[in-house]
Amino acid sequence: MANSWHPESHFLDDLRSQAATLGFAKIGITAPDVSAHRDYLEAWLEAGFAGDMQWMATHANLRKDPGALQPGVRSVISVRLDYLPDDHQSETVLSDPSKGYIARYALGRDYHKVFRKRLKTLAEWIHTTIAPHGYRVFTDSAPVLEKHLAEQAGLGWIGKHTLLLSKETGSYFFLGEILTDLPLPTVAPDDLEKPRCGSCQACITVCPTNAIVAPYQLDARRCISYLTIELKTSIPLELRPLIGNRIFGCDDCQLVCPWNKYAAVGDPAFAARAALIAPSLTTLMAWTEEEFLTQTEGSPLRRAGYWQFLRNVAVGLGNGPATQDALAALLSRIPSGNDMVDEHIQWAVDQLTRRGVEGRSRDNAQVQRSNP
Repeated sequence: MANSWHPESHFLDDLRSQAATLGFAKIGITAPDVSAHRDYLEAWLEAGFAGDMQWMATHANLRKDPGALQPGVRSVISVRLDYLPDDHQSETVLSDPSKGYIARYALGRDYHKVFRKRLKTLAEWIHTTIAPHGYRVFTDSAPVLEKHLAEQAGLGWIGKHTLLLSKETGSYFFLGEILTDLPLPTVAPDDLEKPRCGSCQACITVCPTNAIVAPYQLDARRCISYLTIELKTSIPLELRPLIGNRIFGCDDCQLVCPWNKYAAVGDPAFAARAALIAPSLTTLMAWTEEEFLTQTEGSPLRRAGYWQFLRNVAVGLGNGPATQDALAALLSRIPSGNDMVDEHIQWAVDQLTRRGVEGRSRDNAQVQRSNP
């Protein structure tokens, strides 16, 4: 049975105050209706832009109907949590090909548990302070069209790079949702953020792999975030040189966005770990699996897994300076114990030797590979 509670006028002020106490930067409320975005989702899937992310198609019907995730849902509370670290050194690391670049959202703690815990606390506060309700919370953990819901809830507009943007703070934030059966007051149309990308094409132009194939159209198969995190098999040969030193995700479209000049320092929970801000690629290549697990405990990097991480580092080394240290770091890992990683290491060795690095040759590497 649907909840019959009706909000009092001061509800939103109380809710915003409690959300701020929990560290949330902004909240908004919308109806659980994503019908305006269904055609976009279907066309995106039909174009094959999801790549190997089969779950996007498998759970497409759930994405189109929040009520299928939470029966009886009447409102969606969309919440923003900022993450940009204070000392992120993004441009400095990207300009040094001997370093490994990690997307700035992944320099600190994994946001899933942090965000989910706070959302549940907020939902329980509503339950005990405002009115009992049935609810579920989501933090990029279920088939929810969260950017579209956030746009409808007044948290921003979807930019040409397909990320949510806000004139207040740019795009360095996470999104989460509370689906509730309470009939909450939704954001008025006049309070929605109007799209402000205008004629700007900066994000499209800067993308290293040309993954933004048109305004508001992202081909994930070419996106570096997809290639280094979601893709579990070999990275296409033609895309490897374009990845540069980006070993986990990519921020280029955000770094160039004019609206991110307003980005504020994010929540302290996502403070950068010193070892991940500007790590040496040769050092990362030497990590054992135990070291990887130790260094990435509680980190988003765990999502890639050890072997995929080494694959990415190998590509970074292959794109970096042709030094004896880089070559030695690669050769020291052959055989690695994983065929996919070995293939990427061999590719990287080839790149360095073609550029004239002094040291062991490609043939030496192949001999070492066949004679562990």
